[in-house]
Amino acid sequence: MHRSIDQLYKVSGIAGAATLCVLLLLVLTQMVARWIEVPVTGLTEIAGYCMAATSFFGLGYAFSEGAHIRVNLIVGRPDSGPRYPQIICVFVALVIAGLLACFATKTTWLSYRFAEVSQGQDAIPTWIPQTVMSVGSIVFFVAVADRFVSLLSRSLPSTGSSRPQG
Repeated sequence: MHRSIDQLYKVSGIAGAATLCVLLLLVLTQMVARWIEVPVTGLTEIAGYCMAATSFFGLGYAFSEGAHIRVNLIVGRPDSGPRYPQIICVFVALVIAGLLACFATKTTWLSYRFAEVSQGQDAIPTWIPQTVMSVGSIVFFVAVADRFVSLLSRSLPSTGSSRPQG
């Protein structure tokens, strides 16, 4: 089970890196188009969507790798006792990530249902970039839930389980 979840995080991270590369290509295309005085419309809007996709696809991967900015003053104490402060912090993050995933998905569904389009010249259906936000939010929620369950299993007394703790 953990291998497939780790694969999900890696795929999400690769998708984030790919959209970052697309963002770079869009910006370079826009720069070259300006230099040779060829008007290209809609690139700024699509670049903004790629930036959001990069951020949201990267959330789950970064969290699973411990790459997020953390305040280790209270949570990172090197004591061998129960990890209650860390469990509380991750639980709060779990609630916030769950709300983010829920509302992002609901917003995407409503945009699709009402056929909303962007206000740019290209009138892109907004559910398309919002789907990326929803998927990234769900992967982030799964990463936080995975971490929460992992912390809980380490804090409970051992019950003779053969599953490695760590």
